[in-house]
Amino acid sequence: MTDVLSQGEIDALLSALSTGEMDADELKKEETEKKVKVYDFKRALRFSKDQIRSITRIHENFARILTTQLSAQLRTFVQINVASVDQLPYDEFIRSVPKMTLLSVFEPYPLDGRFVMEINPNVGYAMLDRMLGGQGEALNKVENLTEIETKIMTKLFQRTLDTLQEAWESIEEIDPSMDDLEVNPQFLQLVSPNETVVVISLSTTIGETSGMINLCIPHVVIEPILPKLSVHLWMQTKKKEREPEEIYSLEANVKKAPLDIVVELGNSQITINEFLQLDKGDIIELDQLIEDPLLVRVGNHPKYEAQPGKVKQNAAVQITDIIEEEGDEDE
Repeated sequence: MTDVLSQGEIDALLSALSTGEMDADELKKEETEKKVKVYDFKRALRFSKDQIRSITRIHENFARILTTQLSAQLRTFVQINVASVDQLPYDEFIRSVPKMTLLSVFEPYPLDGRFVMEINPNVGYAMLDRMLGGQGEALNKVENLTEIETKIMTKLFQRTLDTLQEAWESIEEIDPSMDDLEVNPQFLQLVSPNETVVVISLSTTIGETSGMINLCIPHVVIEPILPKLSVHLWMQTKKKEREPEEIYSLEANVKKAPLDIVVELGNSQITINEFLQLDKGDIIELDQLIEDPLLVRVGNHPKYEAQPGKVKQNAAVQITDIIEEEGDEDE
């Protein structure tokens, strides 16, 4: 891909040619010379540019959602942005991580394997301090994590994974669950050292504290869903019209749902003493005149008015009117 020059660079180039500072023949000579690009087989680029762009878009959305979630949860200023997205060997990623840091290891079910999220201790302790009611101070003492601190941070990072799930749902329905919380990267072996991973670096600010959050995703873990990261596939609408058979099946199941219908003959009020003295053959007087319509309730909601009658040897009612609920009538 050729570089695109800005208008200022074009003006500077024309000026240099006109003043003689730059020779046009030399430029042509450089252009015709064969350019050799060094390729390192240990740093195999297994993610295409198209896939890297899709991963970047996913985690830009993740950064926006996480910013909103942490702002509400920590009740302080939070700003998270995607700083870079790079692919490199796993061994190189581990060597770039500080000796003592916060490493959240999780499984992105149903994908087979594990991801790791490295949280700078300053950022992690700023979040912990806010959770415990502090001002959000960054106290870097990772090697002395207490049991309570470990428990709180584990729950906090699990909520972060819920946000990651929401960001990835347009590509794949994953259900990430926290597997472990490590502090020493030397004890963490997700994949082989030469395995290619993509590292998403998030620039994070919590109150007055700044740091990085790095998400490491091995190529071998997301390899089954890599075709879905194609821009053409990702931009396609996934909404499909419900098939007629599904509509008929849904309608049939709804028709089978039981529904309570109650006809009220009237109401009456008696004392508890009168109720206790009721006996077989006693008559209870209702507050309903015989010529008044009966109230029909459907699912405990007044729906119809009716008059009593008989069909063959069975008691029955005949619907005489529909009771309009609020909002049903046309204004």
